[in-house]
Amino acid sequence: MNIIKSQNTILSTSNIIQKSLYSTQSKAVEKIRDRLANGPSFEDFVTKSTTEINGEWKNYDGKLRRDKGENTRLRLPPWLKTTIPTGKNFHKIKEQLRGLKLSTVCEEARCPNIGECWGGGEHGTATATIMLMGDTCTRGCRFCSVKTSRAPPPLDVNEPVNTAEAIASWGLNYIVLTSVDRDDIPDGGASHISETVKTIKKLNNSILVECLVPDFGGNVDSVKLIANCGLDVYAHNIETVEELTPFVRDRRAKYRQSLAMLKAAKEENPNLITKSSIMLGLGESDEEVLQTLKDLKEAGVECVTLGQYMQPTKRHLKVIEYVTPEKFKHWEDMGTELGFLYTASGPLVRSSYKAGEFFITSILKNRRSSV
Repeated sequence: MNIIKSQNTILSTSNIIQKSLYSTQSKAVEKIRDRLANGPSFEDFVTKSTTEINGEWKNYDGKLRRDKGENTRLRLPPWLKTTIPTGKNFHKIKEQLRGLKLSTVCEEARCPNIGECWGGGEHGTATATIMLMGDTCTRGCRFCSVKTSRAPPPLDVNEPVNTAEAIASWGLNYIVLTSVDRDDIPDGGASHISETVKTIKKLNNSILVECLVPDFGGNVDSVKLIANCGLDVYAHNIETVEELTPFVRDRRAKYRQSLAMLKAAKEENPNLITKSSIMLGLGESDEEVLQTLKDLKEAGVECVTLGQYMQPTKRHLKVIEYVTPEKFKHWEDMGTELGFLYTASGPLVRSSYKAGEFFITSILKNRRSSV
């Protein structure tokens, strides 16, 4: 499971709750605040302190943005340099995943936080995100290091059961499932994902399940199948602003199509929490980022994350700009102002991470208790 840790300066969970939830939900806000009063804050999930990050930023004299036509790679700024902890939890999860022939987006996408999540970090919670339907995608987005092929291997019929059993053995209360794109399958793999969620819930009905799914080529029936399979959080990443989408994502991945899929999921099952993510540092303007946030809000998305794009290999898109912690804080505040339930914005924030899932868990439990 991928519960990737924010490495930037962000507000405490209680402050996020206080500023993010709608004013009409004041009673619900108080309930959540009381529940989290003795729980960890967002800073508890951060390895570096605010003072250390700000101090390094003030002393940093490197270049943060490439000039037009420049081909050299930017030097990594201090706030993106992380320590990779390992240990017994890291190796235990790796061995178990290999034994069950399960793939993780942590490895395939070369996530910079893999050591922290798999190793458990200082909080001891070892997690990983399961990537369903194999490790080979039918698409070739220019930012992604996952393997690609027009004809990936057939689906593993045992994967839903293997995944559910692995998750049950970890004893977690929140799990994230993602997947490659499978345009070679009529429903894009929606039935396979749905069966996995149902099997997980059958073994442990109390576990909360988030699915980070493809756009299914615009197939609304596939979206509806996932929306009604028993999951709690429907996530699909918009990835970048509309103007850059044709240059960043595979030609079959369209900006408006992604918005339509997110909207369809929420309309099909209003009880779902819908979620999306934006990468920064690809050359987008502030106006384009703001418009993307507004488009997501209009599509019914409730939770949004913004993180720094990191070039996985020399063959992929170069980083145009390393966005500062202050700018990420600006987008977090903007997300709150626009009315998202939850906005996580920071250099090392990814689609899912520990603090974010802690917050979403609180929202879901509050909703259930009020029914």
